[in-house]
Amino acid sequence: MPGAVSIREVGPRDGLQNEDPVPTDGKVRLLELLGGTGVRRIEAVSFVHPRAIPQMADADQVWARAARAARVRYSALVPNSKGARRALAAGFTEIEVVVSASDTHNRRNVNRSTAESLDDIAGLIALLHEAGASAEVIVATSFGCPYEGDVDPARVAGIVDRVVADGADRVAFGDTTGMATPRRVRELVTAVRNRQPDIPVLLHFHNTRGTALANLLTALELGVTEYDASVGGLGGCPYAPGASGNVATEEVVHMLHDMGIETGVDLDALLEVAAYAEQLVGRELPSGVLRAGPRSRLAAA
Repeated sequence: MPGAVSIREVGPRDGLQNEDPVPTDGKVRLLELLGGTGVRRIEAVSFVHPRAIPQMADADQVWARAARAARVRYSALVPNSKGARRALAAGFTEIEVVVSASDTHNRRNVNRSTAESLDDIAGLIALLHEAGASAEVIVATSFGCPYEGDVDPARVAGIVDRVVADGADRVAFGDTTGMATPRRVRELVTAVRNRQPDIPVLLHFHNTRGTALANLLTALELGVTEYDASVGGLGGCPYAPGASGNVATEEVVHMLHDMGIETGVDLDALLEVAAYAEQLVGRELPSGVLRAGPRSRLAAA
């Protein structure tokens, strides 16, 4: 097992984009509170058209107003070169772009085929590198698609081959539908590493079917040390019916710390933020650790 793991907190972006819109003040406060938990990476906002994701319509205002923790690396998600230019203008130097392994999901998400998206991403990577920013390509539906079913790991590995050839700095694999199991995780990670052993890999699990921590344990055994998680278990995917439920950051941290694996995160502080996130969205979140832990003293904005 690795001695330490890096967690990227995705609640402010991936989490909130699947909730009813919340006030800008609340988003700013969530970002700032998370910056004080010891987490070292935060996905802050996405620069998308407000008609596509109205929950992110105030991304520029949120980012401009939020106080940023000095030791935290912040990133933004973009759908295309227009979004990338907005992210660069806002000062981001770590930028993510998504392509789906499933053609059907990709068309539902961005209205084009996977192959067409990969052509666009090649130009976007060049744009980011010219501006001195890094490019992470997230492969959604890596473990299965709500429309097409199973996804062949060889197809995902082929997508990785393409984006690495185009200059991607790192790749991530999204369990968009919560279809991942330990077997699927092992097969996918092995297929990718057999062809691209040097590219940094991050895994993004959903807990839709209750397998997220089992999948994470399998990935740990394979030596993967970078993971996404969402405070309180916020979020899901608006283009994957029924696939709510990112794995809760506090559940991941609790398990890792009990295994003696360092994250740098203060679990008590994180539980406070999870309780605040629950108040912010106005519903009970699925985090089991939050249910068992102390209630927060923070008041919702």
